[in-house]
Amino acid sequence: MEKPQILAHIQKSLNYTLFDCKWIPSSAKFVVLGNHARGTGALQVYEIAHGDAQLISEAEKPSAFKCGTFGASSLQQRYLATGNFDGAMQIWDLESTQVPIYSVKGHKEIVNCIDGVGGLGIGEGAPEIVTGSRDGSVKVWDPRQKDDPVATMAPGEGEERRDCWTVAFGHAYNPHDRCIAAGYDNGDIKLFDLRSMSVKWETNVKNGVCSVEFDRKDINMNKLVATCLESSIHVYDLRTQHPKRGFACVSEKSHKSTVWLGKHLPQNRDIFMTLGGSGSLHLWKYNYPGKRVQEDSEGVEEGVAGNLSLLQNTVMSTQPISGFDWSPDKCGLCVCTAFDQTLRVLIVTKLNRI
Repeated sequence: MEKPQILAHIQKSLNYTLFDCKWIPSSAKFVVLGNHARGTGALQVYEIAHGDAQLISEAEKPSAFKCGTFGASSLQQRYLATGNFDGAMQIWDLESTQVPIYSVKGHKEIVNCIDGVGGLGIGEGAPEIVTGSRDGSVKVWDPRQKDDPVATMAPGEGEERRDCWTVAFGHAYNPHDRCIAAGYDNGDIKLFDLRSMSVKWETNVKNGVCSVEFDRKDINMNKLVATCLESSIHVYDLRTQHPKRGFACVSEKSHKSTVWLGKHLPQNRDIFMTLGGSGSLHLWKYNYPGKRVQEDSEGVEEGVAGNLSLLQNTVMSTQPISGFDWSPDKCGLCVCTAFDQTLRVLIVTKLNRI
């Protein structure tokens, strides 16, 4: 098998700190979010044309942007939901960014992470947005409703408050079921079942959890990738939960640095990219075992973990890569942002041959 290559197609130096980037669905455009040196928020829209990324609109807002998602928007509207440093969740019409079309001061501290589901034709059920914050809480919002969250997962009275670094929707395969995975600074990973409003499963991986992502949002839970401090990557098989041992897991050390993010290829859920604090990109493939379920010594079913193949790796930056997004429309096209204040459009070759 020929190895895929990770090629830098476009590089652009910008004058602010870049935190996140997202493709605008069904377009050759993407949005970049960040923080000006004066503490204000940067929101820029670029379009790929004639081999370059051309700035087509920009807005500066009072508070720095940390994260964004299109996941709860329709394909027609393509509204961007963002989380900022003041604890606000806002929704923007990118055609007119003077004021947000929805804004709520959802958290007492910075919104670290955001995800959406029920939009873009991905996932059954209501369009919802989930936010996680330094204040320790995870909140679910329905933008069709008023300012109150439809669900809140927060430490109880007397419980230690942990910084929530990452959230992700999954299991939205029918109108009733939906789960949220959340990762915390102390290594906790929690899986919240929104139907029963309970913790379905939790574990601790001993290092702060920088990102979690289901391989697909709109199917019965299949796999979850978690990336962490101290170079660790964990892939959980979510099809079989053992009552004592939980989910089967394969773990790898990689990047020789913090692994900031893991993002699955939309066109193949078994391939994902991880981003390193060393400025590196690693492309992985999950290989399923011969059988995914076996019985333990007491006859109880438990999952069997597969293994990971490193397909390719490269160093793109001297600084950590902070944001990454695959194009949902063109296989292998991706955009990433790094703390060297450089925006990069990349092409990963031969993915359709794997």
